[in-house]
Amino acid sequence: MSGSDGGPERLLRENLRLSKERDLFLRYIREKTDELLVLMECPTLNADAVGDMELIVYDPIGTIASSFGSVLRNLKETNERLRKEAAERERIEAELLKAEKLESIGVLAGGIAHDFNNLLTGILGNISMAQIRADSPEEIRENLSRAEKVCVRARELTRHLLTFSKGGAPVRKSASIGEIISGAAEVSLPGSNVRCDVDPGEDTWPVHVDVAQIGQVFSNLIINAVQAMPDGGVLGIRAENVPAGDPIPPLLAPGSYVRVSFTDTGVGIPKELLAKIFDPFFTTKEKGSGLGLATAYSVLKQHDGMITVTSEPGKGSTFSVFLPAFPEGTARRKDAAAPASMKARILVMDDEETVREIAIEFLEHLGYEGVGTGSGQEALEAYREASAGGRPFSAVIMDLTIPGGMGGKEAVRRLLEFDPVARAIVSSGYSTDPVMAEYEKHGFSGVIAKPYRMDELKEVLNTVLRPFTVPEPGAV
Repeated sequence: MSGSDGGPERLLRENLRLSKERDLFLRYIREKTDELLVLMECPTLNADAVGDMELIVYDPIGTIASSFGSVLRNLKETNERLRKEAAERERIEAELLKAEKLESIGVLAGGIAHDFNNLLTGILGNISMAQIRADSPEEIRENLSRAEKVCVRARELTRHLLTFSKGGAPVRKSASIGEIISGAAEVSLPGSNVRCDVDPGEDTWPVHVDVAQIGQVFSNLIINAVQAMPDGGVLGIRAENVPAGDPIPPLLAPGSYVRVSFTDTGVGIPKELLAKIFDPFFTTKEKGSGLGLATAYSVLKQHDGMITVTSEPGKGSTFSVFLPAFPEGTARRKDAAAPASMKARILVMDDEETVREIAIEFLEHLGYEGVGTGSGQEALEAYREASAGGRPFSAVIMDLTIPGGMGGKEAVRRLLEFDPVARAIVSSGYSTDPVMAEYEKHGFSGVIAKPYRMDELKEVLNTVLRPFTVPEPGAV
């Protein structure tokens, strides 16, 4: 809303006018109070001077009552006027807020449409070319590879958007901040002309985080810094402990934190843009979706952390990430995945036939035997029949949400009643259910978010089946 139709400028004028009227009203009340005190003291102070005057013509109590009545009437009138003006101001503020929300939604929707149209163009184009090149396997493979890469980008965009929804709760575990920094730098810096100096700090405390989400945050910040230095430069990444009691941003809860600072020597950020850089799809760069910093802000908020920025145009910027630390904890390094047995049977429960089909194809390619069912009830029946027939399932992949049927949350509860050592993996394309973040509390042994690739399915199966299987020679 512009200033010409009564936007923020009008609110400012209204606030100034109300402030002046309040001061005038308080001055009026003080004057009337002083007059009342004088009247109340008058009969005693001036008794000698009254002499033979007929005191009946002077009624101090009546005068006081009349004055109080006048004050009360003025007070009521002023209060009613202020109430109406306050209501009008609230209405104007609500309209301004609505306009700002609509503007943000417009930017968000436009950004989504733009990015997805570009991604769909890449997918459809490569599929079309693969169909045309039916007689050239190598060219088909190249087109399908490109289409897969575009799909991965589409998946990442969807996951970014889900961080702005009600869900997206992090799947946390104890981790080393230095390892997350190293992993993010390894992925984000190849091919750039930026030198990266990493200082992981001495004895940096472990953090309890979703490693994938925080790794994405760090990658976004590194990429953002590289883009801010088109002619090259230096990116300094430093991790340090912030003990309880040390200065931290005001909105953070008291406690111990690990601070990771990303300092670049780039172009910097103009002061007037600093308040907007965490808005979805806001960007000043020719390349980029404008979701990187917005995603970082949302992810860190869900981790009870925070991101701050300081910048000076022409001299660079520093982004500081604060994450709750656990000084008494120990960071567990990721174990190397051990391959699972090639003889295992896996049950796939999903209401979408396409998902079941591709999951079973993945499983068969990995050497498993895959069986599909469309609901939780069907999965329970298939599991019981397989156990009774002497060909039990080694694991069950369960869709969390089955419209009109039994979903994974209820199905796994009944499954564990039948077989307390059953291994179930929860799978979903939604992040609004806490089951995805706290899957172990609900009886699941693993979690995999849709859409997923074959190597991701392989990794989660290896993890879930590792304690129960013995690797065979030549296993994938």
